[in-house]
Amino acid sequence: MENIFNFSKNAYQNLKQEYNNHPSLLFVLLSLLCIPLGYAFNSISLVLLIIITIINFKKENFQIEWVLIFPIVLYVLMLFSFAWSIDKDRTICAISKELPLLLFPMCFLLFRSFSELEKQKIIKGFSYGMVVFSIFYLIKASIRFFISHDTSVFFYHELVTKDVNAIHVSVYMATSFFYFLVKPIKTNFDKLALSLLLLMVFLLSSKNIVVVFIGLLGFYYLFFSKSSKKLRLRNLILFLVILASLPFIGKVKDRFKQEYETIMTDSSVNDVISKESGKIYNVSIKQAWTNQTFRPNDFFPGTAFRVYQFRIFIEFLQEEAIFWKGFGLDASYAKIEEKGVQYQLFLGDEKNEGYQKMNFHNQYIQVFAELGVFGIVLLILMIALSIRISIASKSYFHIAFSVVMISLFLTESFLWRQRGVTFFIIMYCLLNAKTKSEKTIAI
Repeated sequence: MENIFNFSKNAYQNLKQEYNNHPSLLFVLLSLLCIPLGYAFNSISLVLLIIITIINFKKENFQIEWVLIFPIVLYVLMLFSFAWSIDKDRTICAISKELPLLLFPMCFLLFRSFSELEKQKIIKGFSYGMVVFSIFYLIKASIRFFISHDTSVFFYHELVTKDVNAIHVSVYMATSFFYFLVKPIKTNFDKLALSLLLLMVFLLSSKNIVVVFIGLLGFYYLFFSKSSKKLRLRNLILFLVILASLPFIGKVKDRFKQEYETIMTDSSVNDVISKESGKIYNVSIKQAWTNQTFRPNDFFPGTAFRVYQFRIFIEFLQEEAIFWKGFGLDASYAKIEEKGVQYQLFLGDEKNEGYQKMNFHNQYIQVFAELGVFGIVLLILMIALSIRISIASKSYFHIAFSVVMISLFLTESFLWRQRGVTFFIIMYCLLNAKTKSEKTIAI
């Protein structure tokens, strides 16, 4: 009992010290840790950060950094898009959902810059938090397995729920993995954390994240690892053997196999879905780009569906006046639905939502279609700045984050989800804003 009391007392003193050193640090970390939780927790943590920032605001701390201005300008463009939106109800709802793009950069502009050590403390706290979430998800899945004897509870959305989203969680886990990977001295806990996060990345079965993750691991061991060349080669081979074996496990194998088959073969039979719903045919990439109509029993695997979405975006550019202004924030759904009806896609039933209800699943296309050319230019500027700063700082964690975001935006409209935009903008501000020791442009 005495040990617990001493631990609690020390933890309280450490938190108090951190608050005294930089009042906003704990609340930025809290906002990151609340991302996998309910939306109410996300909102409360943001409100607390704003309150603390205002209470502790000092005029001499205010500074202008272009890296923080760009997301604010992007949000202002979203606000303006209400004027020309073709679906004003959806736009007004989305404007509130995208508030993190405005509020987090504003807070970073108003409070004192973090030192490099303070930034590392936030990243460390977030990474440890993701290890705790990993343990929670695995324990919950194990309990469900013992009740149902269904191995699918360990994979994809079943592991973390569709609302929290397996692809989003795989991004959090992969990012945290690279924090532990780049630590020069690893404790036994660090090694355990690496193993758990590695396992989670593969169980969550996001093909894009898995491929990029493997590439970043190889790049790290070839060019950034401080171990000798002999040890680097040994570690790289060991990791690649482990990673190469994981895609052949259960559901992970099925997802990669399905993508391979749709690249090579037109209208292959989907064995998994066909068992439940009659004969279902996979749409190949070629068919997604060229077919004039589809059948209700045509199934779009991930890559093929994104090719189809890119196809209809090109058609929108040719048919609609969206180059300069777009359809308006979150207002493209009605047009996507029209295309779904035109091409006779599966339009849904009592159990499944139709393809015409889905967004572009590509952040670059989503921004261009809804905010026009100025929106996509702003997004690309933000990504380019992040890459440039990460290379200049030689921080592999920062490089990994930037590369993961670039690739993720190709397959997901990540910023059009509250958790996605919150994670991206906090990490973007944290990693790209200048540290306390650097010069800034003052007002």
